[in-house]
Amino acid sequence: MKAPEKRKVDKLNAAHYSTGKVSASFTSTAMAPETTHEAAAIEEDVVRYQYVKKKGYIRLHTNKGDLNLELHCDMTPKTCENFIKLCKKNYYDGTVFHRSIRNFVIQGGDPTGTGTGGESYWGKPFKDEFKPNLSHTGRGILSMANSGPNSNKSQFFITFRSCTYLDKKHTIFGRVVGGFEALTAMENVDSDPKTDRPKEEIRIKSTTVFVDPYEEADAQISAEREKAQQEEEASKTKTKIVLPKKESQAPKTYREGIGKYINMAATKRIADDDGPSTSVAMKKEKRSTGFGDFSSW
Repeated sequence: MKAPEKRKVDKLNAAHYSTGKVSASFTSTAMAPETTHEAAAIEEDVVRYQYVKKKGYIRLHTNKGDLNLELHCDMTPKTCENFIKLCKKNYYDGTVFHRSIRNFVIQGGDPTGTGTGGESYWGKPFKDEFKPNLSHTGRGILSMANSGPNSNKSQFFITFRSCTYLDKKHTIFGRVVGGFEALTAMENVDSDPKTDRPKEEIRIKSTTVFVDPYEEADAQISAEREKAQQEEEASKTKTKIVLPKKESQAPKTYREGIGKYINMAATKRIADDDGPSTSVAMKKEKRSTGFGDFSSW
């Protein structure tokens, strides 16, 4: 089994917890020993979405008029990025709204036009993004169609009226902010009562992306990473110590053979101190302590 590719950890994506490889290697014989703790890398999308602070704006050009959409990129970043990227690759161009129910919703975003097709920008379903402050309240709410929890792909719907019972079942990611007359024209098209398919084709001709907050976020992240790298390199250059080159580090040799590194001149004593003493000790006069002389008496 191929080991997962190791993600590079930097100042922006370093987590406050480690990878856990050190403890895992000590308790498992299947892993190579690890002795250095490494910070885990936060998912790149999590890092990117922290920099998305603005709304996105897109126009849907339909055969019934234009719809101007405001996207909640700052609240539902994954869903909005999917929609923007699909629009940029012309994914929705030529697709039809395959389902329309008066006083309820109109649904589209399926290239097959059947209601069973479509895929996300990443080629796989992505998770729901429910927010308590977003509700299916009012006309013109833009929300994701799905087949169950966490099954979002490319299909979406726009409400004709409030339907709050869809809250926490479908991800709200935007709203209509212009072109309500076009939305009314869509609602006025009769649908087949059995299939809810419009009897007259309602088609998306093309899309225009006016504001893409993800481009700005990516540029900001790139600039911060480049700045951090430059600061790191400057810090390394500043703290690097350059030692002067010495001619030789070997000890000085004074002679050949054993003790060649000993300086005898420094250890030799002065000749006068080193020779035998020539002073003669004075002979003590022996004083008589006998009783032979009584002249002093």
